[in-house]
Amino acid sequence: MNAAKRLEMFQRLRAANPHPTTELEYDTPFQLLIAVILSAQATDKSVNLATRRFFPQYGTPQTLFDLGEEGLAEYIKTIGLYRTKARNVIATCRMLLDLHGGNVPREREALEALPGVGRKTANVVLNTAFGLPTMAVDTHIFRVSNRTGLAPGKNVLEVEQKLLRNVPREFLLDAHHWLILHGRYICVARTPKCPQCGISDLCDFKPKTAA
Repeated sequence: MNAAKRLEMFQRLRAANPHPTTELEYDTPFQLLIAVILSAQATDKSVNLATRRFFPQYGTPQTLFDLGEEGLAEYIKTIGLYRTKARNVIATCRMLLDLHGGNVPREREALEALPGVGRKTANVVLNTAFGLPTMAVDTHIFRVSNRTGLAPGKNVLEVEQKLLRNVPREFLLDAHHWLILHGRYICVARTPKCPQCGISDLCDFKPKTAA
């Protein structure tokens, strides 16, 4: 995909969805961080169903830490790997309270030092909570980047680095959300919905699906 096609691609994505954002529900950077930790190998819908039950009462590092691992586990039992996630979340609350005054750090290194937080989670928080032009490459963005030819790569880090180079600068802040939503609802894994795709004529994917 050449530069002209990339520019046109993001112009169309922006026209169709001018203000994209995450589908995770949250009110604060802390709540976003917790929701993203819980979303690993789980759907945003399942995470939202769980966090709606405990965020209102336990939506700060101190109140969630006071709830404890077993208490949190009861709220998130419907989410995969819930015991590991409960342990990581409570440990993260402890670190935020002890090291960061209860605030979510804005630095990648500090974020990735938190239990259950890897590069992808850190990128989501940096982008969505703090407005930094990062690329959190999940399975959807990895697929779309390779299939369309936007930023082909063999692993998520390679795709992330190519996206940062290939996405026109004016679209970098929102590109993560456009690409993940496109992969979730249009450029799906098994049978991409090419007839419904607004950028199919720009895409390098040759065996396009028929209507």
